Amino acid sequence: QVQLVESGGGLVQAGGSLRLSCAASGSIFSINFMGWYRQAPGKQRELVASITSGGSTNYADSVKGRVTISRDNAKNTVYLQMNSLKPEDTAVYYCNAKVVTSPPYEYSYWGQGTQVTVSS
Repeated sequence: QVQLVESGGGLVQAGGSLRLSCAASGSIFSINFMGWYRQAPGKQRELVASITSGGSTNYADSVKGRVTISRDNAKNTVYLQMNSLKPEDTAVYYCNAKVVTSPPYEYSYWGQGTQVTVSS
């Protein structure tokens, strides 16, 4: 079994910054993909940013230039540095990881979510 534990959410004023962390633990052989998604009230969950084990990144257009995703493969941890936050960034942020537990089997795991609230 694999667990993802998120931290770093909170309340911040518009223009402020937050850094989210997500640490994976358990029966992990490798992690190919780690990403951050968010879901605002009444909206669908959307991808914010993702990063592969090789370091390739992908960002939603709405956060490009304001958000940086990074990972520490040795710690099985992914980070999301968010700057110049806007009220529309308010959402529950979820960590996702595609984990190989026993090759060649890969499974998708989700964190419990962390609330980010940006006040205007």
